[in-house]
Amino acid sequence: MKEEVLEIVKDYKNKSNKDLIKAMDLIIQDFEFCKNRIVELTVQLDKLENTYNTILKEYDRRTNS
Repeated sequence: MKEEVLEIVKDYKNKSNKDLIKAMDLIIQDFEFCKNRIVELTVQLDKLENTYNTILKEYDRRTNS
């Protein structure tokens, strides 16, 4: 399916409306997938940063006293 869409993208000026709709549908699906992954990874990154900072504070407290 993706190869077919790549062909549509390469020659979109000469493709039918049906082909353009097919390409747009796949592009929207891919966009939503990527956007959701980025949000999930951002949440995970924030959790990792918070966890690291919590441990770092405790480490600093222990080594500075």
